[in-house]
Amino acid sequence: MTLQIGAVAPDFEADTTEGHIHFHDWIGNSWALLFSHPKDFTPVCTTELGTLARMKPEFDKRGVKLIGLSVDPVAQHKAWGDDIKDVVGTAPNYPMIGDTDLKISKLYNMLPADTGGTSDGRTPADNATVRTVFVIGPDKKVKLALAYPMSTGRNFDEIVRAIDSLQLTAKHNVSTPANWKQGEDVIISGSVTNEQAKEKYPNGWKSPKPYIRIVPQPN
Repeated sequence: MTLQIGAVAPDFEADTTEGHIHFHDWIGNSWALLFSHPKDFTPVCTTELGTLARMKPEFDKRGVKLIGLSVDPVAQHKAWGDDIKDVVGTAPNYPMIGDTDLKISKLYNMLPADTGGTSDGRTPADNATVRTVFVIGPDKKVKLALAYPMSTGRNFDEIVRAIDSLQLTAKHNVSTPANWKQGEDVIISGSVTNEQAKEKYPNGWKSPKPYIRIVPQPN
């Protein structure tokens, strides 16, 4: 089972394609997106890493740092970067963690804690569960976790949309409805009383049911 939302993201030290990091220090006061891969030179992951690199400006403007993890050595990650650029047009422009001892994969419950050995000799199928996206807040807590099968490429537009919701709802006492996108109406959180809501939304709200209060997105 993956880490639960609201849990503190486990801290760790690791070597990456951009040097050695201490994870919590690396996050600092930013948001972070940690996304994992079962092995280098796998087809779906190749498309994902390049697509995320191309979309990095969208994450930058939201204050979200990107970091990948693959169960292979850092030197191999760097060689994979050339393939990624050839296939997608953009090489990774964010650090990639080498997890050869499987320590981080186990720490984040992507592999069973009793998994032995190293990455050497393991196949993508052995690491099939190392296909998770974690969005981590400045408080170092997990805000979102998504696990994908190896056959299904991740939709990074959806991850950007989810981050927009996470950042909005962290700042205002609102929730976002199904298929919400930036700029659309939101729902006043249930923890806000009608009296409190009237102070913030003097023009009132739409209420198709007594427990649903719909208002324009706060700025």
